[in-house]
Formats: sequence, structure tokens, C-alpha cells
Amino acid sequence: MKKLLLIVPSLHQGGLEKVCAATARLMQPYFDVQIAIFDSRNIAYDIKGIQVADLRLPSRPDKIGKIINVLKRGFRLRRLKKDEHIDIAYSFGPTANLANIASFGKAEKWLGIRSYMDMGNTKQIRLFAKCADRLVCCSETICREVQEKYQCRKAVTLQNPFDMKEVKVLSEKEEAETPWSEGRILISMGREDPVKGFWHLIKSFSIVHAEYPDTKLMIIGKGEFLPYRELADRLGIDEAVYFAGLKKNPYPYLKRGSLYVLTSYYEGFPNAMVEAMSMGLPVIATDCMTGPREILEDKYGILIPNMSPEEDFDPAHITQEEENLAREIMAFLEDDRKAQHYREMALRRAGDYTAESYIQKIRDWAQ
Repeated sequence: MKKLLLIVPSLHQGGLEKVCAATARLMQPYFDVQIAIFDSRNIAYDIKGIQVADLRLPSRPDKIGKIINVLKRGFRLRRLKKDEHIDIAYSFGPTANLANIASFGKAEKWLGIRSYMDMGNTKQIRLFAKCADRLVCCSETICREVQEKYQCRKAVTLQNPFDMKEVKVLSEKEEAETPWSEGRILISMGREDPVKGFWHLIKSFSIVHAEYPDTKLMIIGKGEFLPYRELADRLGIDEAVYFAGLKKNPYPYLKRGSLYVLTSYYEGFPNAMVEAMSMGLPVIATDCMTGPREILEDKYGILIPNMSPEEDFDPAHITQEEENLAREIMAFLEDDRKAQHYREMALRRAGDYTAESYIQKIRDWAQ
């Protein structure tokens, strides 16, 4: 049985961290799996029964500290690979990729590109393309760009896995605690980050709520969201907007939803959106750089033009794009047949991202 080492900065929260944990569980029957982690504090994902090596080298803010960290992480990974006789080292995201490269050794290096934002660092992507034995891209769009722009024949696409049966079990495991017992709930998920465009969503929702007072908005994800809370308060919708925080099990909350809305300016492969689709939520999503178009294909959900990346917390300034999003949301609220159609399409599409196909690709590449 080959030895597979998964390298990730942390397992606290986030898309790449979640996929790393899922990969470890899925690959256990086929590989001797270990996880190397730079900082093991606040682990949020289930890794019971999986061997974890904590390198104890958390992130540092200063430039010199970052360089030293790469070298130290590389040294400790090199020793780990040698001691454990690792065959394949698969890293998730730029910082893990750099440590994987710096570790040298005989093990195959699989480097993961997890977001289109990573593509902005051309020097780094060129280095990854040069050093990787396999450059694993989370979307077809990213893979094509790497192949064409960097002439990298080692680039491959590996879309994230979803287990529909597990989702159903988790959705019934507990009750969602929300401030409301009734009403139609719009949901979005993501950490507090300007790239998620949540100010657009809140402003659009204020228009929707004025027309449909029974509607609510729930944002699930880590962060204080202080400027967003203030925006909701100044718009007079604070009692209809709930910031639920980070949830280890978001599925009971998604189960309460009527519609999922994604307003990101950048994505890689939007896990949260597919998780919502697996719960039968119809989707409206921005046609951002990668992810939504590849998943929705103009038939499994509604795509709207990408929105401005400039943060704007002025409640008096409602843009045309925010008004357009509000109209798209209200079109779902007004038409039960449309909502039902896209619920069915969402479930159908989520079923395409099976764990079986994900497992098979990795097994084939490891031959």
C-alpha cells in the first residue's frame, strides 16, 4: 500500500482545509494516509483515526518570517518524508505547495491550486508548474489556463468530492438554532472577506425585504462581520439578518433555506455552493472568475454578472447590479414553479460530484 502524505497549513476552517480532511478519509482504504499540518490549533474537521504530524510552524506576518518558515517547513517535511517512506506528497494551497517544493526528496510532489486568486501570482504559478510532478487544479478553467499559459502538461483537474448520503445524515443530526421560527430564508456561506461581496448581498436583500417582509437572510461563516452588521442596522433590516458564525455542521442550517446566493468576486471551486445544492437549495451566483459557471452551466442555477470588488458600506448607495440581484431573488420568491425546477436541478448537479469519481482519479494517478 502506497504512503500518501497530505500537507495543509491548518484544519481550522475553509474550503481547501475541508477538502484535505475529506481526502484523508476517502483515501484511507487505498493508501497509508498521513496529514502534515503547520499549526494544529482549533481543528474543525473530523480527522479521527488519521495520523497527523504537527510541524508547529504557524504563519508569520513579516516577509522575512515567511521565508524562514518555508525553509523550516521544508526541512521538517523532508525529514518526515524520509522517515515515513512517503510515496506521494499532495499539498493544498500556495503555502503548503512552497513547503512541499522546499522539502525535496524522492516522493512525488502533487501541488494543489485551490483558487483563481492564486493565479495572480505568476512567478509562483510558474514555479509550481516547473516543480510539480502533478499540478492539481480544482476547476477546469484554472487547469486550462495553467496548461496554455505555462505550457504545463502536468496540470490536471480534480473537482471536490461530495457525499450526498452523508449530507442527509448530517442535516438531520441536530436542529438549527436561528432567531426565527418561520419565514423564507436566503442563505450564503463564507468567511468574512471582501472577496465574498457580502455587502452586495445585504443591500440587495434590503430591497427584497421591503417587498417581502417575511424574508430573512442568514450568513454562515467565521468572522465578527462588524461593518456588515452596521450596514444591516443602518438599512433597517438588522432583525432580519442573522450572522450564524462558523458551523462545523452547516447542513441543518442549509435545510432551513429557501434560496442560496453567492456574491463572490473570486472563487476556486465553491464548496459551500455545492453543499447548498446537495440540500436542494436553488442557486443564484455571480459569474466570477472560476467555479459557478463550470458548475451551473446556465441550467442548474442562475448566473448573474460578476459584481464590483470595491467595498461599499454606504446604505444610501444602492447600485444597479444590487438592484438586478434583488430582482433575480424576487423572481424565485414570486414563482413556485421556477423555484421547484431549480431545486430539482441543484440536486441533480450536486449528484455529479461523487466521492467515487474523486477516489478513482487519485488512484489512477498514483499507479
